[in-house]
Amino acid sequence: MKALLLWLVTVLALMAAGFFYIANRSKAETLARLEPQLQELEKLRAENTELRTNQVPAEELGRLRKNAEELGRLRNEVRQLRDTEKQLTQKVQSAEAATKRAQEQADATRAQLQVSQTQSQAQLQVLAAATNAPQLLTPDQQAFASRYGLTQVAAGQQVNACINNLRLLESAKQQWALENRKTSETIPGPQDIMAYLKDGAFPRCPAGGVYSLNNVQSHVTCSLPGHATQ
Repeated sequence: MKALLLWLVTVLALMAAGFFYIANRSKAETLARLEPQLQELEKLRAENTELRTNQVPAEELGRLRKNAEELGRLRNEVRQLRDTEKQLTQKVQSAEAATKRAQEQADATRAQLQVSQTQSQAQLQVLAAATNAPQLLTPDQQAFASRYGLTQVAAGQQVNACINNLRLLESAKQQWALENRKTSETIPGPQDIMAYLKDGAFPRCPAGGVYSLNNVQSHVTCSLPGHATQ
């Protein structure tokens, strides 16, 4: 009887030991499975703590937000300035092109005036050389020759030389008015047209007359009678 009891106690003890062994092994396996999750949880807790520690104050956030808005405004202004610069560049290019065209037109007109001036000089020189007969003088010119005791030939040469000067002055005046965009009522002075005269010298009437440039729409005149362009 005692032996049977001892055997039962031993069996129960073995069963209890086996149960505890299985239970402990199950707990160990569960802990092993949960270990990565526990580590991840600890990591998340540490990151959360760090974020709380490094949290940006509300004032700093406000300042950063304000800086971002200011940056956007500046970028918009830069874009507008670039657009304005592009428009100004186009206007400058258009103005330069217009100036170039105007300069080309002025050069062409100057060349035409020079050709006309040269032709007038040649014609007047031929006319002055051919003035050897009294019938070439008008009645006013003949009266001028008689008044000053000149022969008709000499008077005719002076008249033709004066007319040549008048035409040179008229050509220079018109060229000056064209290049400087003067109105028809503008009256130039001798210094204004000096640059457009040959050798830069203001001509004089060979008979002592005084030249009047007058306004742009009027002819240049001489104070002596008979000294006038036809």
